[in-house]
Amino acid sequence: MICNILAVGDVVGDSGLEYLDRHLRSVKKLKDIHFTVVNGENASGVGIHPRQARAIFAAGADVITLGNHTWNRLQIADFLEDDRYTLRPANYTDRVPGRGWGVFEGPRGLRIGVMNLIGRCEMDSNFENPFTTADRALLEMEADLVVVDFHAEATSEKGAMAWYLDGRVQALWGTHTHVPTADAQVLPQGLGFITDVGMTGPAQSVLGIRPEQAINRFLGGLPRRFESAPGPCKLESAVFSIDTETRRCVSVERVDLAE
Repeated sequence: MICNILAVGDVVGDSGLEYLDRHLRSVKKLKDIHFTVVNGENASGVGIHPRQARAIFAAGADVITLGNHTWNRLQIADFLEDDRYTLRPANYTDRVPGRGWGVFEGPRGLRIGVMNLIGRCEMDSNFENPFTTADRALLEMEADLVVVDFHAEATSEKGAMAWYLDGRVQALWGTHTHVPTADAQVLPQGLGFITDVGMTGPAQSVLGIRPEQAINRFLGGLPRRFESAPGPCKLESAVFSIDTETRRCVSVERVDLAE
């Protein structure tokens, strides 16, 4: 059996949520998707509220992953404790709520493991090592397939993680930069990889926010609360097609929509 897993890039703001709701189901139908993972850490701009997590699930996500803005909206803390389908990075310390990986039911009883990790290069060095965290999680997982959302800034760290896990997991995609990359590939031992899937939200923006706010920041202006940019939206994602018998990814395809 070929299992098609869809990875959707960071959803930004209410307009990104609305665009996801309008288009995710049609993408899933078009690409015969069996399982969908959506990064939702920017659903409120920075962070995510429980109502926004519920909206992402209602749009068609099976699992939500998060990242460095997980705790910008502390209202999510109790939700993470209660809802095993919403993951925060596994290499946060064990003193914070929630879980960083889980095993979920896919088609025909397939056990799909999903792991959420966060990088340390140019990020908060207080995170635990994502490489050794992945090792520990894989020892505990009882899954037929494993996929990873690696929320990281440095392309080198994402690439190194993919090669490190090649042969042990079936797919790894990067999130966080909101900029899609064109390097979709299958590594020698069957891991499907793309450095960054991109974002879902305002297309005429700087990473989803109003361009003038980003310009103000780089010119040294006073800090301002980021606002999602108005105008047309986009959805950026990738499909990983995995052979469940050989446990190897056979193809990685970008799937991007824009208004």
